[in-house]
Amino acid sequence: MDVTVNQHRTYCYTGGKAWDAAKPTVVFIHGVLNDHSVWILQSRYLANHGYNVLAVDLPGHCRSEGEAPSTVEEAANFVTDLLNAVGVQRAALVGHSWGSLIALEAAARLKERITHLVLVGTAFPMKVSPVLIETSLTDPMKALTMINVFSRSTLAAPPSALGPGTWVYGVGMALGRRVLASNPAVNVFHRGFVACNSYANGEAAIAEISCPVLFVLGAQDQMTMPRAAQTLIAKAQTSGRTVQVVTLPVGHHQMTETPDATLFAIRDFLNRT
Repeated sequence: MDVTVNQHRTYCYTGGKAWDAAKPTVVFIHGVLNDHSVWILQSRYLANHGYNVLAVDLPGHCRSEGEAPSTVEEAANFVTDLLNAVGVQRAALVGHSWGSLIALEAAARLKERITHLVLVGTAFPMKVSPVLIETSLTDPMKALTMINVFSRSTLAAPPSALGPGTWVYGVGMALGRRVLASNPAVNVFHRGFVACNSYANGEAAIAEISCPVLFVLGAQDQMTMPRAAQTLIAKAQTSGRTVQVVTLPVGHHQMTETPDATLFAIRDFLNRT
């Protein structure tokens, strides 16, 4: 589905279902050098089980026009503008990695308009290695290889991941090349990493939210290690929010390494709380 946001075409994958304003809405927000497709199983399932789904391509990424966000705060503004553009008053936000910071910041700003917040592969602060930031600018293909090795708990995932015969590592490499090539005007790889590394409002934001929070972490995640999420978890718990933590035996890309377990964690959280 194409939506006009701030005078630019924005692509949102709806899981193959027509938009129905009477249903609850879930917005999926991808991470650096990703697009809506990383949520393919989770978004299709929810779309077929009673939800409106908006799995968005962030501005300047793949099928969405506009300037690629250079900060978490800019991207959070976009989420607000997207909800306003589609006429949604209340929605759940699900974000992965950089997208988790965007979802967090948007939830803090939108307060009661957000019903649930799901942070997948999150950390705060989300510091990125200076070498990786520099390499994403000077040698993006080398950096792409690095993050696809660091993000996976194994380079040969079980055949059940995304279907028999699927090579999760190869899928990640192909997606990264496609996303990078989709915006010849801006290196969205480097820009996204800088945005993650620069975001400083995480603790203040988690204290401002007014909805239940689910953390979905990867026990073998080398990009956002589970211990790096403990600051946000503790702050959410002391703020009196309903907090759930699910740790899966995988790396940074929970949606593709353990798609079913990630889906079930999100589904159960949305249904229970």
